[in-house]
Amino acid sequence: MSGPLTRPRPAAGGGRVLGVVPERLGRWVDGVVARHGALETTVDDDGALRLTCADGTTVTLRAPFGWAPSAPLLTTFTAEARRPRHAAVLLVRRGRWAAGVFAGGDLVVSKVDTRLVQGRSAAGGWSQQRFARRRAHQADAVVAAAADTAARVLLPHAGELTALFTGGDRGMVDDVLADQRLRTLAALRREPALEVGEPTKQVLLATPAQFRAVRVHVVDPRQGST
Repeated sequence: MSGPLTRPRPAAGGGRVLGVVPERLGRWVDGVVARHGALETTVDDDGALRLTCADGTTVTLRAPFGWAPSAPLLTTFTAEARRPRHAAVLLVRRGRWAAGVFAGGDLVVSKVDTRLVQGRSAAGGWSQQRFARRRAHQADAVVAAAADTAARVLLPHAGELTALFTGGDRGMVDDVLADQRLRTLAALRREPALEVGEPTKQVLLATPAQFRAVRVHVVDPRQGST
């Protein structure tokens, strides 16, 4: 997600889901009203804000870091979604990893690094087994190095962090966070995982558009898109 909105995707059970960055939420809701009519606001049992439009369209908003409902609902929801929070990001894939701390959408500190992990081998027999062992050792070295980076870059900020967001190879991320030094970070981990490619600096810088986004579920009785 590199822009203010994600492309709507079909949602389980019907409707569409997308993400909207907090700074665009007011304008986006204005567009919903223009297309679907005046709306009423209510709070679901799980804390989500539900907007019910005049034509029957419902829009369910979930704040990225939660909120405490109070009147006027839409105003307080938007203000809470926009409030800057400190969050950590850890991205790990084979041979590359990135760690950073954000204040709102601004990157405070980061480290991106790489280490060789060999690709597939066409050889068989003992040669293939030696290759597999070597590749496994290299992957283990990536996990260890990524854990060192996380400890060095993220841990000094642990006391001010609201959440940890992860992405990349889930198994490798799990292995990194299994490091005992990172248990306080692991306890802050949030789902869902970030959708990212290779953990480059550019990819790291783009992650706030995902983890700060308001999650939106639109159900239009006419089966149109919003």
